[in-house]
Amino acid sequence: MVHESHTREFKSSWRDEWLKWICGFANSQGGVLEVGKNDDGEAIGLKGARQLLEDVPNKITSTMGIVADVDVRIEDGLSYLVITVQPCPNAISYRGKYYIRSGATNRELTGNALSEFLLRKVGRSWDSVPMPHIEVSDLSAVALREFRRMAVARQRLTQDDVDINDPALIDSLHLREGDYLTRAAALLFHSDPERWFTGCFVKIGFFRTGSDLMFHDEVHGPLITLTDKVIDLLYTKYLMAIISYEGIYRRETFPVPEPACREAILNAIVHKDYSSGIPIQIRVYPDQLVIGNAGSLPDGWTVEKLTAPHTSMPRNPDIARVVFRSGQIEAWGRGIQKIEEVCAGAGMPQPAFTATASDVSLALSFAAGNPLAAHLDDDVRVSVRVNVRVTPTQQTILNHMAADSSVTTIKLAEIIGITERRVRSNIKTLKDTGLVTRSGSDKSGQWIVNPEVSDD
Repeated sequence: MVHESHTREFKSSWRDEWLKWICGFANSQGGVLEVGKNDDGEAIGLKGARQLLEDVPNKITSTMGIVADVDVRIEDGLSYLVITVQPCPNAISYRGKYYIRSGATNRELTGNALSEFLLRKVGRSWDSVPMPHIEVSDLSAVALREFRRMAVARQRLTQDDVDINDPALIDSLHLREGDYLTRAAALLFHSDPERWFTGCFVKIGFFRTGSDLMFHDEVHGPLITLTDKVIDLLYTKYLMAIISYEGIYRRETFPVPEPACREAILNAIVHKDYSSGIPIQIRVYPDQLVIGNAGSLPDGWTVEKLTAPHTSMPRNPDIARVVFRSGQIEAWGRGIQKIEEVCAGAGMPQPAFTATASDVSLALSFAAGNPLAAHLDDDVRVSVRVNVRVTPTQQTILNHMAADSSVTTIKLAEIIGITERRVRSNIKTLKDTGLVTRSGSDKSGQWIVNPEVSDD
């Protein structure tokens, strides 16, 4: 039995409405429309097939300006029409509207989806579009400095490559077109890209059940540093580690290994539909972590193809290229495979993907014996833990506070090389876990560090 698919459609009789389906095939990967068959692909006969053999090609050409192969075939003595449509390099419309195939369905494109489709048809991506009213001087010096540091540390660029001024660096990353910076430049390096793009941040929440939200946070800022901030927050507030010892060495085992979580977040950032206005959403449950992302799989892709070895096809290639240069991702389409390998090595179930026409989500189920479910109590917030893990960034903050109790958040940002917002976020976490307190006012007060915890 033959089934309908991304490239095949069955119709029992001819209607001019099916020209929309032909338009969808032309705008996607091409396909075959068979008229005179039932939903199971069995021939049921088509009245007037010979006349349609003349009429249908004329209708296709006159309404869409394309040529399709139309043929009459016979199966078990029953005639049916076969219309074979080739993919078109340019955008095809039917009566002023644009259609594409989405799985085994036909979908009309409107709004942002239409804009992105038209850009792709002329060899452009959404993130490569130039933006007026933004200059290199408007970009975050901290974000640009952090990119330089990561790129050199991970040997994606040399010191000579990054020892150039900011305009030259932006040009070398191909984030300018003519006199204008691109959308990718603003998203990657502006301190507040939400001035132009609603929803370009990450929302994190802890849910006791599917709808019972206990607490949540939002992580904002330039994309180039967003992953580190999200990881810091997840592993200090949301995920609880099992503490064990090997001799004198202390070991912390988290329900999701950091490399798998980091790779999943980077994938979400690179593939997000930034025109959607919807943030990346990370839901932490007692037994799993789910990352939901606005966007869709490439045309013709299924979850099976996504999880098999494949060529890298980022939705935002300019963003992906810069994130690759920073050393945070690979450029070979191995992100999913890397997540699977890390999960297998940690004894976790394999990641589960779901995809619709508007979003893709990844669920990372925790290994047996994870502490979140075991320690969840109706009267206790999960963020309060007996064993507190201090990230390298937070340890540096604590060290500077211990050395200078009056150090400001501005000074800490300059010393560490991160944004003030990120400093404040880390300090909030340190306060929440009792690692540091503030004595006096915000302007003239002092930091009090718990030495026993900060030296842990």
